Amino acid sequence: MKIFLSAAILLLLTISACNSKTAPAGNKSGKMKARFEVAGLCSNYTFSLIEGNNDTSLVEASWTNPQTDTTYANAFGVKNPCDLPEGLKPGDEFYFELDKDRPNRCMVCMAYYPTPAKKLNIKVLEVVKK
Repeated sequence: MKIFLSAAILLLLTISACNSKTAPAGNKSGKMKARFEVAGLCSNYTFSLIEGNNDTSLVEASWTNPQTDTTYANAFGVKNPCDLPEGLKPGDEFYFELDKDRPNRCMVCMAYYPTPAKKLNIKVLEVVKK
């Protein structure tokens, strides 16, 4: 009887260990959702994080556009604007994940338009249809 009970406990522990849901080591932030807020000149884009990891080391808790005096919560810019899907426009919401290894593959003009200081490399996963 002791052997059967020990085997049953071992089996339950093994099953529960296999079913534990942990985030993969390389992607601690996971899937997030953002809104495209401002399409400034020369790919100077502003986004706000609306779902997901709002770690203030990644995004600015509050950022005010000095051109319009509009304040955005959890604001960020992008380092890789040319990797955004064609047709993405202000007001659109989308799911994305961080892609720290994604290089900026394009050249943009050097005209200035204010954006949040914190910039992320992102990979858009899905644009939310309205």
